[in-house]
Amino acid sequence: MIPTARTPAWAADNGDGTYRNPVLHADWSDPDVVRAGRDFYLVASSFHRAPGLPLLHSRDLVNWSILGHALPSLEPDDVFGTPQPGCGVWAPALRHHDDRFWIFYPDPDRGIFVTTARDPAGEWSRPSLLKGGRGLIDPCPLWDEDGSAYLVHAWAKSRAGFNNRLTCHRMSSDATELLDEGRTVIDGDSLPGYRTLEGPKFYRRDGWYYIFAPAGGVADGWQSVFRSREVFGPYEERVVLAQGDTPVNGPHQGAWVTTAEGQDWFLHFQDKGPFGRVVHLQPLRWQPDGWPVIGASGAPVPSHAKPAVASPSAPGAPADGDDFAGTGVGPQWSWAANPRPGWLSVRPGEGPELKCAASDVDGDLRRLPNLLGQRLPSDRFRAATTMRLTGADTIGARAGLAVVGRTYAWIGLVSTVDGVHLVHRTAMAGEAEREAAPPVLVPVDADGTSVTVAVGVDVDPDGRCGFFAAIDGAAPRPFGEPFTSTAGHWVGATLGVFATAPTGRETAATARMSAFEVTGRSPQRTDATRGTDRG
Repeated sequence: MIPTARTPAWAADNGDGTYRNPVLHADWSDPDVVRAGRDFYLVASSFHRAPGLPLLHSRDLVNWSILGHALPSLEPDDVFGTPQPGCGVWAPALRHHDDRFWIFYPDPDRGIFVTTARDPAGEWSRPSLLKGGRGLIDPCPLWDEDGSAYLVHAWAKSRAGFNNRLTCHRMSSDATELLDEGRTVIDGDSLPGYRTLEGPKFYRRDGWYYIFAPAGGVADGWQSVFRSREVFGPYEERVVLAQGDTPVNGPHQGAWVTTAEGQDWFLHFQDKGPFGRVVHLQPLRWQPDGWPVIGASGAPVPSHAKPAVASPSAPGAPADGDDFAGTGVGPQWSWAANPRPGWLSVRPGEGPELKCAASDVDGDLRRLPNLLGQRLPSDRFRAATTMRLTGADTIGARAGLAVVGRTYAWIGLVSTVDGVHLVHRTAMAGEAEREAAPPVLVPVDADGTSVTVAVGVDVDPDGRCGFFAAIDGAAPRPFGEPFTSTAGHWVGATLGVFATAPTGRETAATARMSAFEVTGRSPQRTDATRGTDRG
């Protein structure tokens, strides 16, 4: 197979007591973070992907690992059995209260839900509906010092017809019901220059109620903080983080967290197009007047001394590649819709087998439910695997490695009346697939299984994807022209694999894969597939 020594796709820990941003160079969008003891836990939005509500763990806020997911699947299943881009799980809130972990999350078409667990790595309760309705987004609870509880949330204009305001409710302490009709506590329309006020996080400190909330939109927004002596206001506001003269566009929406040692930090996202909403870590300090200062006087820092914690995490980043050593895939993978039995099987030491499941989406990978994908793990990496197509007599069966957003490209194998071919295809926004390179005939053995073909992609910081392949042990060569990836609907592009066949051709055709290898690429590296410096 293609490779060489494993180089991490991204490393935030500089190894000298400092870190670089982003600490998570992947689409862990809309992050919220809590500390329990000396452990930090992060939850992110997941939209239409299943499983949903990914949870990450760290001991130092810099080095993170994937813990699992709070939602095994999305409901209702008859809706989320097919991809629903832009729907599903929007920005969640994570809290640790009463010896329990709580996630409040919105489905913008159905309402606000609550799920809980004693152990964040264990089983979470089935979500319960706290507030039904369309356009309800970005909920966050607050349990006050006197035992009372509150919920603040924002609004999505695409569903509710309005936005730019935050609503607060009294809530039962067990988060099973709201105790009033709610009232607007912050109206962005009344604040000069404010638009798309959303993503609130609710806190209490030194007799003040604080709502950390972003405004201005995903790509170009800023972070504000609102405070009041009374939970329902009136609130005063201050912008505490903005791009300034840095390259970090739209630094906003995230979480304030305090270490066991008393240091304050703020995690937020930055939208990077096909790479999604990556996560930055900023120092935070409280001024004597009770306002926070985030980053370097309100601008994002590119690097900083790491949090001074007693037992930091070992250097590392969330898993990306997969050696498939167990009986399933790693938690870095998710499906484009609720999975179905039989789509995938993994035998230890043999790699995964993807069933060429019948699909009626006319070959469009953006609508394919059994696309098994993960987040792009950095802005400069290589991904590669090998594939063999079995049941090659199933005309139209195909399998490949893909980069999928509003546009997509893939490289892989397809069975035709003329045999099995190695193909590279692309699809622009709103368009059908087209050939991006002349197909190449691949040998097939007597039992209808193709020879092994190595396929891969090199991804650069501008989103450019260079696909390559090698047939039956040959040296890898570029295949087709470079393709520029794009984001999906509220998500970054997906790096994935798939196997499918046309509707009405239910067969035993499968795609057998080897390890899925992801490696980082240096800007100075000369690619073996091209022989030139692409940095």
